[in-house]
Amino acid sequence: MAEPLAAPRGRSAPPRPAPLPGGAHPGAASGRGGAAGSGAVASILLLLLLLLPPSPAAGGIPTPLCGSCPGPPSNGSVVAQYCASRADTELWGRCCVGRGSGRQQLLGLDLSNCSLRTLPSAFSEAAAAVVLDLTENPLPALPAGSFLGFTQLQQLAVPPAVPCPGGSGAWEDVTTYGSSRLCRGQRNPCNGSEELAPLCPENAACAPDGPGLSQCLCASPFHGYKCLRQGAFPVPLFCSVLGTVTAALSLALWGTQRRHAAGP
Repeated sequence: MAEPLAAPRGRSAPPRPAPLPGGAHPGAASGRGGAAGSGAVASILLLLLLLLPPSPAAGGIPTPLCGSCPGPPSNGSVVAQYCASRADTELWGRCCVGRGSGRQQLLGLDLSNCSLRTLPSAFSEAAAAVVLDLTENPLPALPAGSFLGFTQLQQLAVPPAVPCPGGSGAWEDVTTYGSSRLCRGQRNPCNGSEELAPLCPENAACAPDGPGLSQCLCASPFHGYKCLRQGAFPVPLFCSVLGTVTAALSLALWGTQRRHAAGP
């Protein structure tokens, strides 16, 4: 008579833990806790990323603007002429780029013949341009403030129906010929001879801020509303308080999620 086979010897499987009240498995709570912890870490990282300053475009060149229109600038464009007259520049798409101080700098932007009815949303990124061409576009009169910050602009070509920004008094010379109007030589509205200069408060000085535009800048060491506060802005104190508040909020959020995950 054959003998019964012996049971295989080895390590016995650990007993399965008893289910929690309500049928939940003990491992489910730890899984929820791990997910909550990951969510808290992600929230902290997101808050830290929001505190970081935005990184500028590579080389300081607004690449979307340079490639917003097909083809290079036309030979008659003021941007092409300006770029050809300087040895330290080159054309990059519709941009005239200069090389200086080890980095590239946008000096000219040609948006002519681009079927533009409004200025591009990223137009302000070309504020350092010296030459701009907006001709051969169905543009209406440009809104006030479209060239806010364009303090280096010296040549601007627009369609004949579009007046020079800031009015003719904001430019040394305004010439209309063919299918373009050329605005040349941006004037300083703070020189006292124009009515464009603002009335700045005490401890402040007028500074150009674009064609026909100006701003009041506080003289050192004044700052704040109407430049009434004296002394430097407390940057270290502001950053330390902001970092402390952010860390406290992150820890509170993490603790709340942990308690919620550990609950039934």
